[in-house]
Amino acid sequence: MQFSQIILDWYSENKRELPWRSTVNPYKIWLSEIMLQQTRVAQGLPYYERFVEEFPTVFDLASASEEKILKLWQGLGYYSRARNMHFTAKQVVNEYGGKFPNTYKELLKLKGIGDYTASAIASICFGELVPVVDGNVYRVLARYFGVETPINSTDGIKYFKNLAEQVMSAKDIRDYNQGIMEFGAIQCSPKKPLCLYCPLKDSCKAISENRVLDLPKKLKKTKIRNRYFNYLVFIDGKNTILEQRKGKGIWQNLFQFPLYETASVASHEMLEKHLQKINKDYQKVTLYNHKPIIHKLSHQHLYTNFWIIETKRIEGEYVNVEDLKNYPVPVLIAEFIETFNF
Repeated sequence: MQFSQIILDWYSENKRELPWRSTVNPYKIWLSEIMLQQTRVAQGLPYYERFVEEFPTVFDLASASEEKILKLWQGLGYYSRARNMHFTAKQVVNEYGGKFPNTYKELLKLKGIGDYTASAIASICFGELVPVVDGNVYRVLARYFGVETPINSTDGIKYFKNLAEQVMSAKDIRDYNQGIMEFGAIQCSPKKPLCLYCPLKDSCKAISENRVLDLPKKLKKTKIRNRYFNYLVFIDGKNTILEQRKGKGIWQNLFQFPLYETASVASHEMLEKHLQKINKDYQKVTLYNHKPIIHKLSHQHLYTNFWIIETKRIEGEYVNVEDLKNYPVPVLIAEFIETFNF
């Protein structure tokens, strides 16, 4: 039996019932694809449901404030996706009258939409014959055909796109594309694939050559950078200080306590010298966590300390501690706010 037909048959029997599977509405398909990039379905599903409830149409999302969107997105990570999503919603409303383009090439013109997302929307919503290639698809194709080319290399990206096009189903592209992604997520999973019960096992090169866990190949990752964050949690009894992150770095436009970044783990003495340097009055400085909290991002590890700085009165702009939960903050800070007894 043909590769694509086996995938279609498997999908009809094994697909999970997910809300975006019961629609061809491009807005909802787009939302799900953006949210599930680098995110497990179990984690992304509640976010998808909250966004659809809060912003049922692209017009609602486009007219929302960035702060509200970031707050709803809080905890999902990769916040540039949320900002790009907001920009794209405005683009669809202002340039396309609220209707998503119906071709792969036109969809690529939207901010934050690359090859994979454009292919997914074009095929699932409009039936265009274009293959999707995400992490799950890379894994299935690399294992089944025994491909050694690294999936994150320039040659690999081209090769797998061409291969995906050769084996895709021309008669039911919508279910096929969803099916091969689902197959990679459930049957041909990264660490514990169900090879014994796989409908492709008799012709899979990785199985026959005992290389299932060796494929797909990847080029070595970028070297991890260690950073040392010290959050200054000023408290005068009922108020504290929050600042909005600016620039193009991590967590752009999210809020945080004043940050003091150091070259290594900061000592109590270093903190007090810094406070004197920035002319901050205080009564007492206490380290909240006994050892740094290590927060791992894709290319950097943050060694984080929260310093509680008690003061009689906070000068300048401040936030009432009861309002802290209304601000969009990185999950690292959200967890601190949740546990610290203000």
